[in-house]
Amino acid sequence: MTPSDVEPVTWAIIERGRATSGIRHISDVETIRQVGRDIVGDLARYDLFITPTLTQLPRPFGYYDMSEPDIDRYNAKWTDAVFAFPFNISGQPAISLPLGWSEGGVPIGVQLVGRYGDEATVLAVSTQLEREIPWRHRRPKVGV
Repeated sequence: MTPSDVEPVTWAIIERGRATSGIRHISDVETIRQVGRDIVGDLARYDLFITPTLTQLPRPFGYYDMSEPDIDRYNAKWTDAVFAFPFNISGQPAISLPLGWSEGGVPIGVQLVGRYGDEATVLAVSTQLEREIPWRHRRPKVGV
């Protein structure tokens, strides 16, 4: 594989991986596993955990530019998705629902997170919310 085979940001990820020792990688993976288990434990007493999906309105099309060669600069753009990160590493079922809308017609997401392995509750509550706050007919304006 060469830089011409992938996007610049993907190549930056490959290069970062090549510069990371196996021992460091295994240690980092184990740290993430432990943090994930802690998150699952902390939220086990709740049927659902509710957060915003993003810290602000969704970014415009093209904001996440795969031609960015600096992986740290690219990753910094994802800070508005901070509410998803814990559940990406814990493995808990989660869903983002467009339960709010900005004055400009942009969907505002609400994230529901279930107990580890309890996708059924997340889907059941999501179904009820869609019945009570239907969004099927809502479409954000699309523009570039």
